[in-house]
Amino acid sequence: MKSRDVIKGSLQNKGFALKSGADHFRFIYMTKSGKKTAINTKISHGSKYKMITDNLLAQMSKQCRLSKADFINLIDCPLSRDEYESKLNI
Repeated sequence: MKSRDVIKGSLQNKGFALKSGADHFRFIYMTKSGKKTAINTKISHGSKYKMITDNLLAQMSKQCRLSKADFINLIDCPLSRDEYESKLNI
């Protein structure tokens, strides 16, 4: 499990643009060159979702086109933005 706020901050630090909707925080990946991609994920605003479960982490990793282990490394910082883009072949 990971904190929603930690994931939110980490995604923004790695190039995901935040778009706050009515019931979710939506994140769209922008390349280092500023190009918008089709890669996106979301996190619920709901107070009961302050911690993101392993199941939701797995779903978010698929949305970000990473394995769950790579997604956790993206959040925890061992996987850099350049390495992420390399995995995406961008």
